Amino acid sequence: MPDGSFLPPPSRVDTPRLVLRSWTADDAPALQRVVLDNIDHLGAWMPWATAEAHEHLDEVAARLAGFGEEFAAGREWMYVMTDRDAGFLVGGLGVHARGGPDTLELGYWIRRDLTGLGYVTEAVRAMVDAVFAACDVARIEIRCDPRNARSAAVARRAGFRHVATLTGDAEPTGEPRETMVWERRRNGARGP
Repeated sequence: MPDGSFLPPPSRVDTPRLVLRSWTADDAPALQRVVLDNIDHLGAWMPWATAEAHEHLDEVAARLAGFGEEFAAGREWMYVMTDRDAGFLVGGLGVHARGGPDTLELGYWIRRDLTGLGYVTEAVRAMVDAVFAACDVARIEIRCDPRNARSAAVARRAGFRHVATLTGDAEPTGEPRETMVWERRRNGARGP
């Protein structure tokens, strides 16, 4: 565990339409296909997608195996979202220990052809319930670029409250940007 202050989230979360589970190397071909088919959609907000589009399949498989190792070791929890019935890759969701000993952060992405169908909101709601049930944390955060209206809408629909917009925050590329911070507190308690 990152700081020893909480138990990890569950290894699998089921929703009415989705299965969220740890990535494996076997997911590499599907992930590579989805990234290549959605590079403009994903790359606009997630620099990893642009880099991954140029990687060999064995590099993608190695990274996904690493995600599984991190998951098992309790350091970071990267989930693949798959369709519950057909098994195809829908997107991804991460639970990150970045916000201190009493906070976890959620991040998510979805392929373009499935946007607007409520999959991400369904996954986020289920993961919030699972995290609060399994982990001793006071709050869960979602952080997004204010220009990413879809991501902000997911946070709102999933019951998160906008608590701050950071100015000059560093995005994953190192460039400064604004970052919206959304939170949900255990049992719906209002924070400062």
